[in-house]
Amino acid sequence: MFFRLFLCFLIVSANAAGIAAENKQFPVIKSAELMVDNLILPQGGITNAAVIDAMKRIPRHQFISAQNQKQAYWDQAIAIGEGQTISPPYIVAFMTQQLETKPADKVLEIGTGSGYQAAVLSLLVKEVYSIEIIESLGKQAETRLDWLGFHNVHVRIGDGYKGWKEVAPFDSIIVTCSPDSIPQPLIEQLKEGGRMIIPVGERYQQAFYLCRKINGQLQKERLQQVLFVPMTGEASERTTANTDGKPRLTNGNFNELNDDGTPVGWHYVRNAAVVEPQSPQPAVRFVRKKPERVDGNPVPAAVTQMLQGFALDGQKVKKLRIEYALRGEDVVAWQGAVMTPTALLSLFDENRKQAALIPLGRCTGTFDWRLVSQDIAVPPKSREAVLLLGLPVASGQVEIRSVKISAAE
Repeated sequence: MFFRLFLCFLIVSANAAGIAAENKQFPVIKSAELMVDNLILPQGGITNAAVIDAMKRIPRHQFISAQNQKQAYWDQAIAIGEGQTISPPYIVAFMTQQLETKPADKVLEIGTGSGYQAAVLSLLVKEVYSIEIIESLGKQAETRLDWLGFHNVHVRIGDGYKGWKEVAPFDSIIVTCSPDSIPQPLIEQLKEGGRMIIPVGERYQQAFYLCRKINGQLQKERLQQVLFVPMTGEASERTTANTDGKPRLTNGNFNELNDDGTPVGWHYVRNAAVVEPQSPQPAVRFVRKKPERVDGNPVPAAVTQMLQGFALDGQKVKKLRIEYALRGEDVVAWQGAVMTPTALLSLFDENRKQAALIPLGRCTGTFDWRLVSQDIAVPPKSREAVLLLGLPVASGQVEIRSVKISAAE
C-alpha cells in the first residue's frame, strides 16, 4: 500500500497505474500520448493543438535520470539533482500555452537543468535560447538536447536574472524557477508586444504571472498559485523566503479566498470547492467519481486535490503534529485497500529527493465530523514538506476544515 501511495502522490489521476502498465508494451511515444490523454487533458485548460502535439512527441524519460525513469510519464515534479526538479508535464503544457507562440518566434527559456521545457518549445518555434542555472545540469542538458536532435535549442549556463542580452530581444520569455520579483533585464529583453510567463513570490507562496509588454511597460495578469524551485545563485541570495526550517501553514482555515474562489496559499487546486465561505469554519469539499474503463481503456476520474509546501528542517523539528476536521460520504478506497487517506505528507531532503511519505486521515464509508490528529517523526534529513489534501486514491466525497500543523512536544 505504501508503494502505491508513493506513486499516487502529486499525480492528477488514479488511472496513472493503468498508464504504467501500458508502458511495458507500448513504445515511448505511446507512453507520452497516454500521459497527455489520461493525465493532462482531463485537468482542463490545455486546448492549443500544437502544444498538445508537442507534449505527445517529446520522450520525457530522456530528461530524467535512469533511477527515476519509471516515473517519467506521471504528472509530477521529479528531482534531477543539485536541488532542482523537472516540472510536472501539466505545468509545462500550461506555461507553454500562455506564450501563444508562432513558428518564426525566438524564445528565451530560463530553466533548472533538465532541458525538457526547451525541447517542447523547440517543436513550436524557430529558435530557443535556454539559460540553465546549474553548471553540471546545464552541460548535461546541452549534450542531451544535441544528441536527441533538438538543434534549434541553444544552451548557456549562467544567472537567469541577467537574461541573454547578445541575442535579445525575444518574442516571448518563459521562466521555470521562481524569483521574488520580475528581473529588470528580462523586461528589457522582451519585445514590444511580447509575452512572458513567470512564477513570482517567496519560496512557498508563489503565483504564475502572465506579462505582456505594451508601450515599453509590463501589463501583469495573475494566474494560478504554484510551487516552484527558487532561482539559484546570485538570485537566491536576494530572496526573502523563510529559511528557519520551522513549519508554517498559510490559510489552514480557508477563510481567505482568491478572486476565483480558491483558498489563498494553496496551489494545484483541482475540483475542490470552498463551502460555506462566510461561516466561522469554512471547509473544502472534494468530490471524485470512480474511474471507468471503456473498451478496455482507462477513462480518467477527475483529480480532487490541493497542495501546500512549507519548510521542515529535521534537524530543528523532531516531530510534527497535523490536525484537521473531516467529514465523509460514500468514500470507497481503490487499489484493493481497506482504508484510504484524505491527506498525504511528503518530506524532502536538501536535494529534493523524497525522504518519507505519510498517509493521513484514513477513512471509508459515510461519517460525520471527526478530528484527525497525527504525530509524525521527522527524518533528520528532511528540509521541506508538501501537504496534499483530497482523495488521491479513492472515490466519494470528503470535506476538510481547520487544518493545523505544529512542532509536537
